[in-house]
Amino acid sequence: MEREQRTDRLDGDEVRVCTGNSEVLPKTEIQEGKGGNYLAVPAPFTMPTNLPAKVRPRPRVLIVGAGFGGLSAARKLGKHEVDVLVLDRRNYHGFWPLIYEVATSGLEPESIAYPVRAILHKYRCVSFHMAEVCAIDFERKLVLTDTTPVSYDYLILAAGSTNNYFGNDILAANTFSLKDIDDAESLRNHVLTSFEYAVRENNPMHRSRMLTFVIVGGGPTGVELAGAFAELIRHVLHKDYPMLDVTEARVLLVEAAPSLLGTFSPSLQYHAQRQLEKMGVEVRLNTAVAAVDDGIVTFKDGTQIASKTVVWAAGVRAAHLAEVLGLKLERGFRIPVEPTLTLPGRPEVLVIGDMAHLRRGKSSQPYPMVATVAIQQGKCAAHNIMAQMRFKPMKPFRYFDKGKMATIGRRAAVVDAFGVHLSGFVAWVVWLFIHLMSLVGFRNRMVVLINWAYNYLTYDRGVRLITGKHHGSDWFMREVQRTLLVHQAQAGGAEKRPQ
Repeated sequence: MEREQRTDRLDGDEVRVCTGNSEVLPKTEIQEGKGGNYLAVPAPFTMPTNLPAKVRPRPRVLIVGAGFGGLSAARKLGKHEVDVLVLDRRNYHGFWPLIYEVATSGLEPESIAYPVRAILHKYRCVSFHMAEVCAIDFERKLVLTDTTPVSYDYLILAAGSTNNYFGNDILAANTFSLKDIDDAESLRNHVLTSFEYAVRENNPMHRSRMLTFVIVGGGPTGVELAGAFAELIRHVLHKDYPMLDVTEARVLLVEAAPSLLGTFSPSLQYHAQRQLEKMGVEVRLNTAVAAVDDGIVTFKDGTQIASKTVVWAAGVRAAHLAEVLGLKLERGFRIPVEPTLTLPGRPEVLVIGDMAHLRRGKSSQPYPMVATVAIQQGKCAAHNIMAQMRFKPMKPFRYFDKGKMATIGRRAAVVDAFGVHLSGFVAWVVWLFIHLMSLVGFRNRMVVLINWAYNYLTYDRGVRLITGKHHGSDWFMREVQRTLLVHQAQAGGAEKRPQ
């Protein structure tokens, strides 16, 4: 198609715009003002975010999500002559493999999080907007947010995942999740508040319910959280609450499958279970949760247990954004993609990380929803976008499996990598090193290292703070009202008794 040039006005200035061809030309032609639908403007000019493609100097890549995959793509694209805009509803990137440490008073929230702008400021062509994506108009290449719409030439969807309650909204309302810093702080507040209130509770049955902690899901998150709870109670809280018999406190890890850590080797599964049981954790396998309501956990076999603290770690699904895009979805609400990570029929849209459903080789199973997959897919997506701009073939995604690991407590972990199975102290040292070096920012690494050393040497955890409004306040007020009613009833009965 022939290009034609016309003169438009932009912010009061006359600009020459090329129209009639949507192809992206190489870098030199773009800079000379011959770039198809793109406009050549002076270097100091700042382009608004919602301009259509025909009046932008360079192609824009819009990345939804500042998680592992989104930032991986942004870093790689930041080395090229494209405009990259990252959108996220938070202004920070969280290192979620350590979020359980925040929930169990081991680390401060800011030690596992880092501002997105601080991560990206060294990339001249990458910018960030804090906004929540509400919908996407693929025909108009427009992303609709809670602020202003944003146009794009290429789009990477990397919005991550959320808890999967398998359609049971009551479970979502009555259990704690662990997907964000707010969740971790809420759980920490609730656990510490439970001990504070248990000190004042005279009814053994109600006190037991306050001191029973149930974790649903025997994957790495559930195993690590259960071990951390057991250590917090045994090594720290028993000193804070000498008036309490902490042997009343129970930590239960419930798993519907016949083993913990389902993707690990059988020997490591066995070691993890034995280590948890040695720490005092009650492990229940082949046990599925049917309902959680008013402090009662009901299992599918009909048995029940009273607990005011139930943490849901039984599965994840793609972010809720996937449901509003009008696309075909696979299991877990994940979006099926081509081997090149592109959306079928829309090569300018790529989906990565937990949102993407891509079968692993000849297997019927998709790639796991883990950080290493998201990071590698982010790099692949960036490569394929640059390949499209240069009229070169895209490459299919190939995953390099670096293994998996989980910590179980002090001096204990399991590592399953490259056919090597490690457990115990050596695996724990490997786990510490890998997680420490994976943190973003030198300050965060130093803070975490100092905290870990302090916790290890003193058997203490310094972040035992109850802050802000927390999830446990409602049920505590109900318990107070119940106690007052009981006392009033008892007092009334005493007055009516004959002398």
